[in-house]
Amino acid sequence: MMDTEGIKGELMKKILVADDAELNREVLKTIFEEQFEVLEAEDGKQAWNIICQRPKDISLVLLDLMMPEMTGLQVMEKMRLGEMTDKIPVIMITGEATTESDVKAYELGASDIIYKPFSRRVVMRRALNIIELYEQRADIEKTLEERTKELEEMHKQAEKNNEFLINALSSVVEFRSLESGSHIQRVQQFTKIMLKHWVALYPECGFNKNDIKQMVDASALHDIGKIGISDEILLKPGRLTKEEFEIMKTHTTIGCEILEKFKLEESDFYRYCYDICRYHHERDDGKGYPDHLAGDEIPVWAQVVSVVDVFDALVSPRVYKAPFDVVEACRMIRDGECGTFSPRALACFEAAKFEIIKASEECGRE
Repeated sequence: MMDTEGIKGELMKKILVADDAELNREVLKTIFEEQFEVLEAEDGKQAWNIICQRPKDISLVLLDLMMPEMTGLQVMEKMRLGEMTDKIPVIMITGEATTESDVKAYELGASDIIYKPFSRRVVMRRALNIIELYEQRADIEKTLEERTKELEEMHKQAEKNNEFLINALSSVVEFRSLESGSHIQRVQQFTKIMLKHWVALYPECGFNKNDIKQMVDASALHDIGKIGISDEILLKPGRLTKEEFEIMKTHTTIGCEILEKFKLEESDFYRYCYDICRYHHERDDGKGYPDHLAGDEIPVWAQVVSVVDVFDALVSPRVYKAPFDVVEACRMIRDGECGTFSPRALACFEAAKFEIIKASEECGRE
């Protein structure tokens, strides 16, 4: 035979009535028993135990102020410490109210205070209003949590899509240039190492993890403008003439023109991509290209990519040169034999060089 009472008890919302006076509990029970399953506690300690055992089942606690073992305020203290008052509404019931006890009850998270003797209809109405308010808040929180998860999933998918597009675009350059297939991956890895040390040396820069990730992603597009350089120059098996080198320099501005066509809106990521494309060949003394920026005019992220791009070019084989030893490459960068870098960029490279060398050796060269 089916246990209908058990089913009814499971389906009905539960209210806890905590009062040391049996008559008061009986009165409150008769008010709520038609709509709720009423749980009873004879003292504060018993009430606290029931709350701990069934924190997700109780829709409302009707709590007497003065009880043995543990007062109503002491029960609420424990509920607050256990972060329960945000989930379980409490109505304090008292016949000995003072301004001090009322204020304390509200400070501890009481939703309402009802004074004895009370009206049955008023108690029911106020209880239903509070339960409905908490349920609505719980629904809103659940909706927000679900929406947040959806947005996080969308963000993750967008990141995957961005990485795919970045890898696809950067691969076009690799296929057309004399650089090895892993040059862009190494530049990204070295950039990440450099930025880690930059934050450690210069915390005032304020870069967070998301900033660094976007800068690292953007570094993959530093040479995207080479798509617009003719094969005769890009694939020339030897050093470029002065005229050819002037054309090669335009890969910085061509890259920016390409990025402009892809731009949907202004964003930090777009700014990092644009600055790295345009300024990664600028030099601290103003003798770089295309805009002859100097010193702090050059964005930090472009300075970082500039250093690691030069390092990777030095230690990689080219048709017109053999690779330099990593120690020699570091010396050449430090001594300004491959352009000039800011003192901060050089200090950062010095701090990061052993990690960069290790990463370079682990990556290998194609």
